[in-house]
Formats: sequence, C-alpha cells, structure tokens
Amino acid sequence: MNKCTVDAYVIEVLMRDLVGHDRAPSAFLVYLYLWSRTLGAQAKQVRISHQRLAEATGLSKSAVQAAARLLLRRKLIRAHLEHRTAAPEYTVLRPWIRSKQ
Repeated sequence: MNKCTVDAYVIEVLMRDLVGHDRAPSAFLVYLYLWSRTLGAQAKQVRISHQRLAEATGLSKSAVQAAARLLLRRKLIRAHLEHRTAAPEYTVLRPWIRSKQ
C-alpha cells in the first residue's frame, strides 16, 4: 500500500472544524479520500463519480453529494464538469497555503 502525506492542518484544524463545527464527518472523509487521490498521489485532479466516491468511502451517494456541496461552498475543493452528466473532476484546495495555489 502506498503512503500519503497529509498537511498537519488537515488533522489539527480541519477535522475539528468539519466534524465538530459543521457536523459533517462525511465531508472530512470525502476530503481525505480526494486528497489521497490527488495531492497524495502527486496528481492535480481526479475524475470520479459520486457513486464511485461513495463506494470508496463507505458513505451513501447522497452523503457524498452533500459532502461535496459543503466542500465546494467552503472552497476546499473545486469541481469541473465536462457536461451535465459527466463525472466531476475534483481539485483539492489548500486555502491555508495561499502562495502555492
């Protein structure tokens, strides 16, 4: 299994913020999974459907959709659709590192 390095900020601040304050542990799980598939795999973005994201995280598809909406609203991810029915292409953002994004 490959290793994935995560910024300390994600565990020390973001986890508490998403899980405790926003009451959205699913958003934290989705963010971690997308991190592992992008920054953790040294990739800029990942194209993945909500269904595949749900299967990968163990969440329901509706929980993944709600998590993605929250992460988009909080500007922690960016999503791009080629067309209306395409799987989103996600980019993980790190707003706490302003100079690198």
